[in-house]
Amino acid sequence: MTNSNVRILVVDDEPPIRKLLRVGLGSQGYAISEAPNAKVAIELMEAEKPALVLLDLGLPGMSGHELLRKWRDDGLDIPVVILSSRTDEAGIVQALELGADDYVTKPFGMNELVARIRVALRHKFQQQGEKPVFHTGDLSVDLVKRIVKVEGKDVKLSPKEYDILRILVQHAGKVLTHHFLLKQVWGDSTDVQYLRVYVRQLRQKIEKSPDQPRYITTETGVGYRLREVE
Repeated sequence: MTNSNVRILVVDDEPPIRKLLRVGLGSQGYAISEAPNAKVAIELMEAEKPALVLLDLGLPGMSGHELLRKWRDDGLDIPVVILSSRTDEAGIVQALELGADDYVTKPFGMNELVARIRVALRHKFQQQGEKPVFHTGDLSVDLVKRIVKVEGKDVKLSPKEYDILRILVQHAGKVLTHHFLLKQVWGDSTDVQYLRVYVRQLRQKIEKSPDQPRYITTETGVGYRLREVE
């Protein structure tokens, strides 16, 4: 699918932000629709069926969180990337828990935003045809045989370490909140420090430089992301 076939719905009440996105993403070949509030966004979602939404949380009237909750409750699984202020960690976490796919903080670079859009779209398109063996850089994870390798050499992981890595692999490129990972691995919201210990151990086994991780990156105050690298 070429960018010219991909329509993005921009939901933001600030005209300068909408113009920036219209020009910047338009230059990348994306078709752009704009909504200054939730009411218009709901109408455009129904009329135009966009491939992805860029959603500001601080909308007038119905908030971005409320709009996202409505769409997810209605069964819409369209990728949603949040536009947020740099200081609103709680708002970002809440949006991710409601089903947002990713986020960027204002002011953001266009290259960063385009990369987030591509990851969200790729994840959506690949969900139906998930490959059993995942590769990124020197790391490979066989989800069927539960074999992890770095530079072709087997890496022995504990069951919990493997579970964390498996979930990150299944959502590669996306940020996963602490709460989501804890719920998936332990079944409840165990102390986040518990998760940090396991992630640190996992990095020791799969990263060349655990203190400067190439694969499992920290999203401060939010969670973790498995980067897809060349």
